[in-house]
Formats: sequence, structure tokens, C-alpha cells
Amino acid sequence: MSNNNIPENALFVCFGGMSNVGTLTGLASLEAVRQVEPGRAGIFCLGGLPTEAPIVLNKTRAAQRIITVDGCPLNCARKIVEQAGFVPYKTINLVEDCGIKKGPPQAYYGDEEMQVAVKAIVDAIGNNQFSPAPGSAD
Repeated sequence: MSNNNIPENALFVCFGGMSNVGTLTGLASLEAVRQVEPGRAGIFCLGGLPTEAPIVLNKTRAAQRIITVDGCPLNCARKIVEQAGFVPYKTINLVEDCGIKKGPPQAYYGDEEMQVAVKAIVDAIGNNQFSPAPGSAD
């Protein structure tokens, strides 16, 4: 974690309730953040981007990388991040990248789907190890 308590990786997550994969993005992201080293990742406020909430914009600018996690091909999280002027380092889509089938909100997803989603998110966080610039205090 940087000196200003901003996680290295800002996760912007769909967490939409209109489909099973939308809900799974949130649950899997919470589990992924729990599994990685403290300070490596945090879930940021997606709703704060289009409303131009100053604290959300400032913390997003301070993060080293942005990762978006979407459930379906609508890619709402990625599009909101991009419309706010940010470029995701990595984008994850549970349907397209993980092969998880989209269904209604009450559709059950099993442990296997949860594990696949968590692994994709943890891998995105873990595959961008931060190397401080020469001479930095980190």
C-alpha cells in the first residue's frame, strides 16, 4: 500500500444484481482482496466516477493500476471507468474470460465458478508486481 493508504490496485467491480455473474463479480472480488497481501488491492467506488466524487477521483488517480471486473459482455464497469477518463490496466469479464454462463439473478453458481472468478482476479492483481522507481522510498 502506498504512503497515502491507497491500494496498489483499484478494483472497479460491476456487482450488478440483474444477473448471476453480476453478483458473482462482487463476491469474487471481495474474496480476492481478502486472499492477497494487504495493500495490494481494494474495491473502489464505481458509482463515484460518473458522479465525479472528488475523493473517488483523487484516490483513483493515486492508485498504481486499475482493474475492472465485469460479469457479462455489457462491460459496464469498464465503460464507466473509461468514460471517467481512466484506462484499465486489466479488464476481466466473467462470461468472456472465465467461461461462466450468464443467468438470472437467482441462478445458482457453484464453488467451481466462484473459484474460477477469484483466481482470475487474484491473477490480475498478482501479475503486476510493483517495482518502485530507483531511488524511491517504497
